[in-house]
Amino acid sequence: MKSAKTKQLWKNVILYVVKILVALIMFLPIIWIITGGFKTLTEFTTSSNIVPKKVTFENFIYIFKNSNIWLYTRNTVLLMGGTTAGTLISSSLVAYPLARMEFRGKNLIFSIIIATMMIPNIALIIPQYIMFGKLGWLDSLFPMIIPAFFAYPYNVFLFRQYFRSIPKELDESATIDGCNKMQIFFKVLAPLSKPTYATIAVLSCVFWWNELTQPVFYINSDQWRTLTIALMTSYMYTSGNAFVINWPSIMAAATLMIVPPMVLYFCGNQFLVGGIKTSGLKG
Repeated sequence: MKSAKTKQLWKNVILYVVKILVALIMFLPIIWIITGGFKTLTEFTTSSNIVPKKVTFENFIYIFKNSNIWLYTRNTVLLMGGTTAGTLISSSLVAYPLARMEFRGKNLIFSIIIATMMIPNIALIIPQYIMFGKLGWLDSLFPMIIPAFFAYPYNVFLFRQYFRSIPKELDESATIDGCNKMQIFFKVLAPLSKPTYATIAVLSCVFWWNELTQPVFYINSDQWRTLTIALMTSYMYTSGNAFVINWPSIMAAATLMIVPPMVLYFCGNQFLVGGIKTSGLKG
């Protein structure tokens, strides 16, 4: 008996050691970014040590003193908030009839919506750029916020699957009480679907907080620049004939950008896992 317990103990110890080593390997790039923000430019370019020899906060001070970080943060929050609100409203409204109503062609419509997920977003950039240019929306947040109000296929799928897992008897009871279709949605389904709303909100916020491709295409001026564009362009300068990239300041800015998504994830972790799990309960 003792021998079996000892073997199990050693197995657990080895398992946890392996897990810790894998976690360290996975987090090594993040650790390198965080520690790089506390190095001087000279040390960063001449030393490969992860731990800085001399800790300095100059890079963080430089960010707040020499860049419009508050303006970039405001733009990023507006982009994140607008797109998240748009996709929550539109995707849930599109998914509602596909999940709870019976009409001809319902499955075909849903299949077409899911099929659009096969089209890479990058393939749509050029035609969208031309279209938004004719509308006069370039160099603004409109080309990214407005499409969110026309529903994203993956979010429609998540909402539909969750709505289908809710008993239809609730709809019938609400109908007997005098509710119409929209009242059923707002008073019955939406309150019961908080995990899915929270899941999609977290995923959308993290995506748009980190998004670079679309802002680079659509935004030209500093007025609407987001944090990801600033991270790419704001910490480069010329010194004589040399072009210098201030890597420690970039690392410091990246460290600051890591914090909000991490906080958001830890706050919504229980909804994130639960929402995705329950969205696949009923096909």
